Amino acid sequence: MSDPGEFGAAEADRELRRPRAGRRRDRSTGTGKRPSRRPTFLGILGEMFITAGVLVLLFLGWQVWWNSLVLAGQQTNAASSQSKEWLDQATASPSPSPSAGSTPSPRGSAAPAAPPTMTVQPADYQSFAVIYVPRLGADWKRTIRQTVDTEKVLNSYDAGVGHYSHTQLPGQMGNFAVAGHDSGWGNTFIDLSKLRIGDRIYVQTKDGWYTYAFRNFEYVQPAAVSVIDAVPRQPDAKPTERLMTITTCNPPFHAGERLIAYTVFQGYQPTADVPNEIAAAVASNGG
Repeated sequence: MSDPGEFGAAEADRELRRPRAGRRRDRSTGTGKRPSRRPTFLGILGEMFITAGVLVLLFLGWQVWWNSLVLAGQQTNAASSQSKEWLDQATASPSPSPSAGSTPSPRGSAAPAAPPTMTVQPADYQSFAVIYVPRLGADWKRTIRQTVDTEKVLNSYDAGVGHYSHTQLPGQMGNFAVAGHDSGWGNTFIDLSKLRIGDRIYVQTKDGWYTYAFRNFEYVQPAAVSVIDAVPRQPDAKPTERLMTITTCNPPFHAGERLIAYTVFQGYQPTADVPNEIAAAVASNGG
């Protein structure tokens, strides 16, 4: 009589070697491999959408970050060159010292005396000022050009900030209003919301330095153009202050609303008398 254990092992071995019942085989080859699927229209379309999405993301990354980084450097260099040119001219032909009361006034003091102002309106697209905002970076500076034309001014490699041509000029009674992108094309005012009350903004022209102090923000809809009136939000009022208003889109990377920064005039200094707060930044111009 055979050992039941041996008999069971043999049967199991034969069972393992036997092909499984119902196993599907490829009709042409007799193998158990499944036939490859043919590409479908929807599958190809899906892959095209995925590829297009990746390309769009790469383009946005280049446009928003890399291109803006390069353009910001070019705009800074252009502002440095313009600033240095005016400083060199001032050194060759020194201006008289400022009169009493024309230097920046401490907070809470009487209003500063009227500064000299430009007598000739700049031509369209002309560079007529350089703006320094220390809160936006130790070496942050941009050239201001006439008009807020997108292609020729705001997107330009040698500007970045545009002047609303129907508003006042630096130091004039009323509202000197300017605009710049928040993101893209140099990220000019992407950090504008970091301003704090009392922060100084310096505007250099060939005649001198106009100092403004930040006062407050306002968030408005794009159609609220009255913020750049001579008296903001009061189109029929007569101006009694010298203001500078900076406008940009908000929030960053969107254009749903506008961020408005209001500043008030603090004082004037001739070109050769560089304000202490930005002396290092101006020195880096090579002047």
